[in-house]
Amino acid sequence: MVRAGLTTERLVRAGAELADEVGFDQVTLSALARRFDVKVASLYSHLRNSQDLKTGIALLALEELADRGAAALAGRAGKDALTALADVYRDYASEHPGRYDAARFRLGPEAAAASAGGRHSAMTRAVLRGYDLTEPDQTHAVRLLGSVFHGYVSLELAGGFSHSAPDSQESWTRILDALDTLLRNWPAK
Repeated sequence: MVRAGLTTERLVRAGAELADEVGFDQVTLSALARRFDVKVASLYSHLRNSQDLKTGIALLALEELADRGAAALAGRAGKDALTALADVYRDYASEHPGRYDAARFRLGPEAAAASAGGRHSAMTRAVLRGYDLTEPDQTHAVRLLGSVFHGYVSLELAGGFSHSAPDSQESWTRILDALDTLLRNWPAK
């Protein structure tokens, strides 16, 4: 029985869908082969191993996130840009939890250099231009925003806020307000 149509791109996209369904940690070549009703060996002409598959999913997720971020930031500045970028990460994580985990997968140096990771940093720095921060404070602020966005989203996805009031959306809004205030009043060294 011929299995036409398997390509690296198709396998990576199917792996990304699988990650959203069962979790990124559960994605393996065996699970992917079952999805296509083929033997694992038939995937080796497209993917070297599970690490290769996970790298492909990570690259896809970083690209998708960067594209969404760029679209959301167009024409925005200051708090509006901060909120737009933060919401991109939160919304993407909610819609694609496995891919969101994949976006934080540790890539090898070559894959990292070829990834959309640099676009994420550039988008965050574009947001920070509205706050007039200079180096090294801008780098500190990039790290702060990444930590807050990722930390909140990860806790929210794990159900950490689902059993208490106020609603997590209210907290998210207040946190973004606080970040805006902090960035406008960045402490002097």
